[in-house]
Amino acid sequence: MRRLLLETTVSKIYIIAIILISLLLVSGYFSYAMFTVTKEKEDAIRIVTGNLTYKLEIDGEETNTLTVPANEVKDFTVTLSNPNNRIARFNLYYLGELTPYTKIGYIVEEGFNTPPETVGTNLEKSETLGSSNKYKVRVINNSTNSVTFNLGVSVGLDYNDLNLPSDSHLLEEITIIGEVGEVLVDDISKDSLYDDGVESFITGQYPNNYIWYSGKLWRAVSVNNSEKTAKLVTKENISSITYNEANNTAFAGSYMESWLNDTTVDGFLGNLREPEKFIVMDAKWNVVESTSSNRPEDTKMVTDPIGLLNYYEYITSYKGTDAETGYLNNGLWWWTLTSSGSENVWGVYGSGSTSPYASTSANGVRPSINLKSNVKIVSGDGTEANPYRLEGDNDTNLSGTLLNTRYSGEYIRFGKGENNLYRIVSHENGIGTKITSNETLKESGTFKTIGFGNDSMFSSSNTIGFFLNGEYLTAYIDDNYSNMIEDNTTWYLGSVTKGTSYKLAKYTDETGDTLTSSTTTAKVGLLRFGELIAGQSSNYENNTNYWTITSYSDFDIWSVYQGGDAFSNSYTYTIGIRPSLNLKQNVIITGGTGTKRDPFTLELKV
Repeated sequence: MRRLLLETTVSKIYIIAIILISLLLVSGYFSYAMFTVTKEKEDAIRIVTGNLTYKLEIDGEETNTLTVPANEVKDFTVTLSNPNNRIARFNLYYLGELTPYTKIGYIVEEGFNTPPETVGTNLEKSETLGSSNKYKVRVINNSTNSVTFNLGVSVGLDYNDLNLPSDSHLLEEITIIGEVGEVLVDDISKDSLYDDGVESFITGQYPNNYIWYSGKLWRAVSVNNSEKTAKLVTKENISSITYNEANNTAFAGSYMESWLNDTTVDGFLGNLREPEKFIVMDAKWNVVESTSSNRPEDTKMVTDPIGLLNYYEYITSYKGTDAETGYLNNGLWWWTLTSSGSENVWGVYGSGSTSPYASTSANGVRPSINLKSNVKIVSGDGTEANPYRLEGDNDTNLSGTLLNTRYSGEYIRFGKGENNLYRIVSHENGIGTKITSNETLKESGTFKTIGFGNDSMFSSSNTIGFFLNGEYLTAYIDDNYSNMIEDNTTWYLGSVTKGTSYKLAKYTDETGDTLTSSTTTAKVGLLRFGELIAGQSSNYENNTNYWTITSYSDFDIWSVYQGGDAFSNSYTYTIGIRPSLNLKQNVIITGGTGTKRDPFTLELKV
C-alpha cells in the first residue's frame, strides 16, 4: 500500500513538473532562469530551479546589438549572475547571417583565475558564479564590409531545444585571437603545462596545440616565459638524412645543421614562408650533452633559425604520462639535437622511447622553429581538425592563383581513386611545382610494390621508371592530370654513401656549388634521398618502405622505411613507390586551402 501511494505521488509530481515546464516555455522564462528536471532514480524526480541572469555589455553599455567595422576587431562581455551553488550553463547565439570571413571570438572567463574546462558556446561552472562574473568575446571581421548582428543568451537548455527564430545561430566558430605565446599559455589546460622557470612546456597526451604554418602541421612545445616566443616542431618527419660524418656528433657544422638551415631550394629554411616575418632567425639551441630530467645549463649553444628538439625538451613533453602516450610520439623514428658520446646522437623510436644512433645513420627529421612573440593567432582552436592559423599565413580565396606561388608541404588533389592526394615538394626548376604522392601507391587498399631495375641507376626504361612513365600515367592519373605534367624533367642521380652529405644526391661535392653530371630525363621520377617530403607522415603501422632515386652503391638504392628512417636496399627488392613529377608553370588553383582536409584543386590555364 505504501509503495502504491509513493508511485501515485511521484506520478503526480511528474505531471505537475511537465505542466510547469510548459508554462515556463510559453512565458520565455528560460531566457533568464535555469530550470532543470532530472530523474535520478526510477522512483524519484528532483526539480532544481535557479535565477541565473545575464547582461551583454559593448563598450561599457548594455546592448544586444554588435557592429564590427570592416577589417577590425571588437570585444564585448557577457556578465552572469548566479547565487546558486550549482552548475551554470548558457548558450550565446546571434540572429541573422554573418559575412563569410567574419570570425567569432573565443569566450574567455575574466571572473576566475582558472578558465572553465568547457569553453565556447556552452560554458559551465560547478561553483557559485557570484554577482559579477564576466566572459569576454572577441569578433574579428576580415571582410571589407562592416557587419551587424543581434546577440542573445539562453540558459539551462541545449540550443536545439530553444524556441528561437529560424535565422538565429550559435557562435560556433570558436577562435582565440592574440599573440601566439599568450594564447597558448592561456588556452592550454593548466594540467597540461609545466613551468621550469624559463619556459612553460606543454605536456601530456592530448593537448590542443596544433599550429598550421607554411604548408605543414606543427605541435607547439613551449613558450619562453620572458620573451613570449613559442617553440614548435613538425608533427611528421619532413625527410630522413644522415646526422653527420662518422665519430662527429656535433650539431654545429653537421649535415643536419646544413639541411635545416639551407636557404636554397634543397633545404628546409629555403622553403619556409617568409621566415624573417614569422620565426626567430637568431634562435639559441641548447646542445649540451645531457639526459637529465633537469633543464641543462646554457653552456653550449648554437645560433640558427632552425634546429631540433633536444633530449630534455622531448622528455619534458610527456610529464604526467609516459613516452608512448606523450603527444610528441608520432610513431616514427627521428633525431633529437643531443649527442651521446663521440659516435652517437639520441633519437626517438616508434614506441616513443629514446635510443642513441650512430651519427652516420639516416633517421627521420622533425625541424623545430621559434615563432616570434608578435606573431598572432587569428583562427582555429588548436585541434588537429582545426589548428591555430597565423596572421599572414591564413590565405583564403586562392582560386586563380598560380600553384608555383605556394609552399612546400601543402596538399593538392591530383590523380584519381585512392591515390589522388599529393603534396608540394618545392619549386626546383624555378618555374613549375614539384609534387609527390602523399603516400606510396595503393591497389585496392594494399600498397603496390615493385623492383627497382637491373642496377642502381634510374631511367625511364628501367623497371620502376618504365612503370612510372607508362602504366602510372594511364592507370593512376588521367589525361587531364597528365597534361599538367612537364614532359621532360631532369632527375639527378648522385650517389650518397654512409656518413656522407645529402647534397651528394644532386651535387658533385658537399659545397653544393656544382650540379652532378649524372642525370636522366623523364616525365615521372622519384624523390631524392634527403629531399623535402621524403619522410613518413603517419605512424609506421600505416606505412610501407619506398624507393628514392638516389643510389648508395652500384647494387643498392636508398629507401625510406615505414618508420621514417632510411636504409639501402638491393635493386632486386620489391618495395613501394611514391611518384614525383613537375607540374607546368601555368597550373592554377581552382579551390581548396591546401590543407590535408581541404587540398587544392587544379586546372591548366590556357
